[in-house]
Parts: sequence; structure tokens; C-alpha cells
Amino acid sequence: MPPSKNVLIIGGGVIGLSIGYYLAKRGFPVCIVESDPSLATGCSEGNAGMVVPSHFIPLAAPGVISQGLKWMLNPKSPFFLRPRLDPALARWIWLFTRHSNARHVANSETLLRDLSLESRRLHVELSNEEDFPLIQRGLLMLCQSQAGFDEECEVAGHAHRLGLEAEICDPTRLGELEPNARIEAKGGVWFPQDCHLNPGDFLQALRRAILKNGGEFVTARVTGMIEKKGVLHGVTSSEGQTLSARTTILAGGIQSLELAKQVGLKLPMQGGKGYSVTLPDPEHNPALCSLLKEGRVAVTPMGSQLRVAGTMEICGQNTSISKARLQGVIEAFCRFYPQYSIDQFKGLDPWVGLRPCSPDGLPYLGNVPGIQNLIVATGHSMMGLSLAPVTGHLVSQLVAGERPSINLEALSPARFG
Repeated sequence: MPPSKNVLIIGGGVIGLSIGYYLAKRGFPVCIVESDPSLATGCSEGNAGMVVPSHFIPLAAPGVISQGLKWMLNPKSPFFLRPRLDPALARWIWLFTRHSNARHVANSETLLRDLSLESRRLHVELSNEEDFPLIQRGLLMLCQSQAGFDEECEVAGHAHRLGLEAEICDPTRLGELEPNARIEAKGGVWFPQDCHLNPGDFLQALRRAILKNGGEFVTARVTGMIEKKGVLHGVTSSEGQTLSARTTILAGGIQSLELAKQVGLKLPMQGGKGYSVTLPDPEHNPALCSLLKEGRVAVTPMGSQLRVAGTMEICGQNTSISKARLQGVIEAFCRFYPQYSIDQFKGLDPWVGLRPCSPDGLPYLGNVPGIQNLIVATGHSMMGLSLAPVTGHLVSQLVAGERPSINLEALSPARFG
């Protein structure tokens, strides 16, 4: 392999691949470095596969902390923060607490809406051009409690004010929208603009297109950053290589943390662990994807399969599996979809992945101040797949020296110092 590449992308997950796709399509020679080409240890392969303009409220929002504290007492709850003596975790919690307010939501919702709608448009375009299925039937937010239903009705009203589509549904309407499976819910909200896909199909389509357009892949773990006087001269890898490029893009998810530190960039970020289990051939496969309000569980039909995903464990980079929390995900799913039983999940291997979570619920996206040829794209939390195309498109504009089509000031990688 030649010692220098025009654009070097660190990270071959959905964000890195999307960046590589848009750069390669524009004629930039790209080299993507990924330590695990199967993505078995990342978040891109086993996630719920949802494209969600409905998610305009950031992770840091009013009520999240009080609800999280209540959940901490339940071993099967959808949220857990692993206690440990770690200054980075303490800082993250402090910043998260500062941003969990209505003002932050008001400051973020329009940006998240614009990113999500543009990303949805690009998902549709990609599906048509690269030939992978994108199911455009919307998403159901399902509620079993009156309090949960009331909260989601408020979100629907908020969505309308932002110009997004949302329909409040009683049980009869839910049955009309979802004829394939019986739902046990007091009501819900249908977000028609949301979509879903199989992440594996999406990733393979991106890889094929990158290779077709001259891109390269290198299997290695990047271990060092060589920066002098505001210029990134290259990176070192576990294979003893030194790779250099005119522009380097750090898009390695939670693994980006240590590399960012080497160039003096503080990225407050924690791994948000999530699980999924995929039923191979369910008898009553739903037609629509759904989110289960009280259980914080995502349900996604993927062809003949059905994926059930959930939990948010703030755990650093720990990838151990909590059997109790995984059981909580499955039990919540079966309460909402009573045609299924817990026994159907026995013997299935769970998947686990770490979402890179920033403390304000917004991604890190943009140039690194003081380093003229380094761009960061990480911290997308649960929105990585949903926002991947718009992230790739915006980064391609930055690399080309163009003004980004969406203002990235609020997403600056240096916004926390």
C-alpha cells in the first residue's frame, strides 16, 4: 500500500463508511482503517436499524436524570450507570446534568430536525442508488401507561410545531397500522417519516460502493497520532505501519477517545452499552418498527427476522452482558407483543455494542481547532445509523473546502474545551 493517502478515515463503522462513501463518490482517494472489519465489537452491525426524524429531543433532556435514578434500583431496568472512580465519568455526569434542561432542548431541536430530515432524504437516495431495502412505513411509539401516553402526545404536538408528521393513535388505529401482530398498548404515536432497514445490508452496500469508486480498506488498530505544529503528519498502527494523508478523519466511535487525547482534544464521551437479540423466523413478524415507551425497547422487522434491542448502560468501555437487563428487554417486548413468549428467545446469542455518548446528546462533528487537517465525526449516541448519511455528506463538504450545508457550530469537537 502506498505510504500516503489523500483522505484517511479511522473507523470502519457506519459513520466511517458513510464518510468514505461520499468522499469516494466525489473522487477523493480514501483509505479506511478498521481494527475489526466484521464490526462485531462495534455498534454498527447489531443496532435496531432505525432512521428517526422523530428523535429531535437530545439524550440530555428534562426528567432523564430523575427517571434514571429510579431505574438504578431495578436490575432489569433499561438504564444503568456503572459506578466507578473515574474523573472522566464524573465530568461527563456533571456536563450531562448541566444540559438536561428545557433550554438545551430548545437550542438543539431545530438542528436535530434538520440533520435528521436531510439524513432521511439521503437514506432514500442511497437505497435507490445502491440497491438495499429501506422500509418507509413509519415508526410506532407504543405506550402502556396513561402517563407515558400523555408524554408522547406532548411530543407529537411538539413535532407538529417543528413541521414533522405525527399521529396520535388509539388501540384501534394501532391495529389498522400494524395488522401483522397483536399489540398490547393504551395508545401510541405514529411517526410516518421514520424508516427502518437491516444495518448489515446498509453497511455492505456502502463497502461495495467505496471499493467500486477506488477506496481501500486496511485492517489495523490505530494506536498513535503524529502531530507537530498544528499539522497531523500521520498515524501509527498496531501492525507497525505509519499511515499519512492530506486529511485525516477520526470516526472510531468510543475508540476515538484515546486518539483524541493524543492531540490535546478533550472529548467527554462514555460508552452507552446496548443489547439486541434477533429472532430468525418469527410467526407474527410486525410490518412496522416500534419503540416501547415504558421498556425503552426497540423492535425492528428485518426481512424474515425480528430484532429486539434495548438498554442504556453508561459503562465506559465495558462490554460484559448483564443477563438480568437482557431479560428485562425480552420481557418488555413480550408484554407489548403478547403473541411472543420469552421461551422463543432461549438459546439465541445476544449482541452487545457501545454507543459513543456525548454529555449533551449531540454528535461531535467538524474540524479540530488548531489542527488544520483533522476532522472528528463521533459521539452520535443512539443516532449513528440514522445520522450517518448526513454526517458523511457534511464531512465531504469540509474536506472539499466547501461551506457545510448545515451550520456545525453547535457540534464542534472542541465545545467542551
